Amino acid sequence: MSDDTDTDTATDAGRGHGHAHSHVHSHVHAEDGRVQVSPRARRAGLAVLVPAAVLTLVALVWLWPRGSVAAEPNQPADAQRVAGAVLSVHPTPCPPAASAVPTPSVVVTCGTVQVKLSDGPDAGKEVTTGMPGGPGAPVVKAGDRVILMYLPDSPSDQPYQIIDHQRGRQLWVLAFAFAAAIIAFGRWRGLRALAGLAVSFAVLLLFVVPAILDGRPPLLVAIVGAAAIMLTVLYLTHGFTVTTSVAVLGTLASLTLTGILAAVATGAAQLTGVSGEETTYLNITYQNVNMRGLLLAGILIGALGVLDDVAVTQAATVAELAQANPALRARQLYRAAARVGRAHIASVINTIILAYAGASLPLLLLLAAGNRPLDEVLTNPNLAEEIVRSVVGTIGLIAAVPITTALAAMVLGAASRAVTTRRPGTTTTAGTTTAGTTATRTPGTFRPT
Repeated sequence: MSDDTDTDTATDAGRGHGHAHSHVHSHVHAEDGRVQVSPRARRAGLAVLVPAAVLTLVALVWLWPRGSVAAEPNQPADAQRVAGAVLSVHPTPCPPAASAVPTPSVVVTCGTVQVKLSDGPDAGKEVTTGMPGGPGAPVVKAGDRVILMYLPDSPSDQPYQIIDHQRGRQLWVLAFAFAAAIIAFGRWRGLRALAGLAVSFAVLLLFVVPAILDGRPPLLVAIVGAAAIMLTVLYLTHGFTVTTSVAVLGTLASLTLTGILAAVATGAAQLTGVSGEETTYLNITYQNVNMRGLLLAGILIGALGVLDDVAVTQAATVAELAQANPALRARQLYRAAARVGRAHIASVINTIILAYAGASLPLLLLLAAGNRPLDEVLTNPNLAEEIVRSVVGTIGLIAAVPITTALAAMVLGAASRAVTTRRPGTTTTAGTTTAGTTATRTPGTFRPT
């Protein structure tokens, strides 16, 4: 008998005896659509989740930074960032000495800019400063809102220097559009997702970053921060359900595996975590930061977002399959959900690789412009770090599918099997008998569309 015939037969049997089917269905699913499980399964899940939550809370308190983040040593103590609006720009020809630069592609600009200050010690006044120049310098025009650095002890006659544009308004508009789109589509769940996003940023900015700068072990800080984000955000977004608990357990297991693989891979590749200008400057400026640990922390935090996505998807898939057909056993649930997981992984892997490639595109261009051999390019420390990030994250992502699917199938499959056999006179085997009608099903043949 074909897969479709098996499924249709089982469906027809359930339709032919609506009372018996509804009796079974009402025990399998709560009024809000959540799958009910046995008290034993609940106790087993709580035995893992409660200690994990308590341990995470204790570690947060223990690792919480005690002092404020120190300022950059090279930053003048009296330096101050102030806001202003450009009133007028007055370009002038550059002197011969200034225009005689060794690199023809570098454009040298000379002249003055009239700026009205919005805050700072001279708020409301109009000041004159030089036009910003050099690689990456902002190009200003009348009406632009800019950021200036105020250096009262500057040796020049211009204590104010334009360093950047103000872009707060533009970013707030984008953030509002982002939130509106999420709420319009996700409604209350979308609102909870935004609250979860706020929690993630709060943990990163208030705990992870200050704790690392305070000298705490970066890898341990990342593990605790990731656990705090996961436990809070998943339950906040998806509710306190068995499906969410299964996703949390799957994410924890996959994140542990990812951390172990990251430690092994970075050690085998002899990566120090100091490769680019940012990490080199950070290593010189804050010598109490463990750079290799910082690399591992970045890999874990970067992998967390994709891992919980896959874990939630797989747990929800198993729950929906169990809800659609409570007679499915754990093995059948696993096989059906694993097919969905393989399709999901095939697309997500490409997403991860392209995301890392996009972030490293300037580096790829720089390495390609040097006409170096391919093996030398791939083993460059900068690119090697990205390769390790991609490979380790992908392996952890792949592992999340069977781990979460197996956990969900064991919990939800056992619940469905226990409930469908609870009604007297109703048995569930390879052939399902309901009120005298048999729905023939060959194990392992359920294939969802």
